[in-house]
Amino acid sequence: MVKKETFGIVISNKMNKTATVMVTKPVKHKKYGKITNKTNKYYVDDPSNNCNVGDKVKIQETRPLSKNKRWKIIKFINKQ
Repeated sequence: MVKKETFGIVISNKMNKTATVMVTKPVKHKKYGKITNKTNKYYVDDPSNNCNVGDKVKIQETRPLSKNKRWKIIKFINKQ
């Protein structure tokens, strides 16, 4: 099975070993065709607590690690 990968921006790192990442993707309206941005928030595993707010990261889907955590950080694109 192929694991999903995407890019996002860290918006919170207040939890221990967990960060919240915001992923934005453009979506076209079905009828009118206007392109809007859809935003999803994911809880991401950060075992060494390296994330800071504003970092751009690449995340990958993984097995469920807790009630809400299903993603892990692959690499940092831009560190703040």
